[in-house]
Amino acid sequence: MYVILVYDMDQKRVGKMLKLCRKYLHWIQNSVLEGEITAVKLKELVVQAKAIMKDNDSLIIFKSRDERWLEKEVHGHEKSEIDTLL
Repeated sequence: MYVILVYDMDQKRVGKMLKLCRKYLHWIQNSVLEGEITAVKLKELVVQAKAIMKDNDSLIIFKSRDERWLEKEVHGHEKSEIDTLL
């Protein structure tokens, strides 16, 4: 499945969350990551993320069956271009 993950948390935990999420997804913007991931890996990521999170933190995941069902439009500078090379 293809996901877009967005998180909002206290600055003390942002670094830990980014490091965790980059193990599974591509970092595209501050607190925003995207990419292909299996259901098992996504569940693993969420469990580990919840261990980092506190009361006022949030994690939002948008899911799609495939990247081709998602239209992405970027204006301005893109932090991390994602190229799929086979």
